[in-house]
Amino acid sequence: MQLTDPVSVHVRVPATSANLGPGFDALGLALSLYDEATVTLRPDNQVVIDIQGIGAASLPRDEDHLLLRSLRLAAQRFGLHVGGVEIRVRNAIPQGRGLGSSAATITAGVAAAWMLVPGHDRLDLAEILAVAAHIEGHPDNVAACVQGGLAISWRSGDRAAAVAVPVHRDIEPVLFVPAFEFSTDTARGLLPATVPHADAAFTAGRAALLIHALTAAPELLLEATEDRLHQDYRAASMPETTLLLQRLRRRGIAGVVSGAGPSLLALVIAGTGAQSNLESILPPGWTRHRLEVSAGVDAAVEFAAE
Repeated sequence: MQLTDPVSVHVRVPATSANLGPGFDALGLALSLYDEATVTLRPDNQVVIDIQGIGAASLPRDEDHLLLRSLRLAAQRFGLHVGGVEIRVRNAIPQGRGLGSSAATITAGVAAAWMLVPGHDRLDLAEILAVAAHIEGHPDNVAACVQGGLAISWRSGDRAAAVAVPVHRDIEPVLFVPAFEFSTDTARGLLPATVPHADAAFTAGRAALLIHALTAAPELLLEATEDRLHQDYRAASMPETTLLLQRLRRRGIAGVVSGAGPSLLALVIAGTGAQSNLESILPPGWTRHRLEVSAGVDAAVEFAAE
């Protein structure tokens, strides 16, 4: 299948925070910090990529760009030929900070490919998730990016699946982002091949409790975000992150390492006054973002004027 009429797709994708403490590789939260992309098919075979915002000075502008690679892989899956293409992106999600920037880019490419197929006037979230998770390699960030809210993801055979549940209205996400990056591959390399049975049982219980706390009982968030599977093993490699996490939790605030780090996510309960003094505990070079829970990926098609 090949399109003859030029068509553009505008996609907006949110940042995500995965794990959320005990929900390792299974839970993710969509946050109101967005990358945006406009993808336009060209009648020639040229590739034009324009990047604004984060990554403008470092990201590739050729076939190595992750959005273009994801677009081509997804288009092939959907039976669409993509030759020439123009991609214009505006990035606001910090990269290399544990905020799902790669999952957002992949999701944008897959969503754009889906909407470029003739007859597709809305996103098929289950299909977008399955393809994007296959490209990403794990579903937790992608699931939250696609479905929004609190996403609970798993694999059924070789296909990723997820359900999204609404987050309690009194929970206010606050993001703490450092100036330095930390590699996800490095972070995964710090994890042991096995963990004690008691730690696995403890974390499973906390993960179940966390879903209840996020959806119905925010007062349980501090206990519910306790983890024994990954954060302690990575603590020494991110000393500033670890110190800030300790400061948050000593103040009774449910803080967790965002994804593989080094950013932190605090789940603050509205009306408790916890927001008022968070700036005072930030290390030099860190920034704070007061956010909302996002509804997930959004895409719109525009037919080019003749």
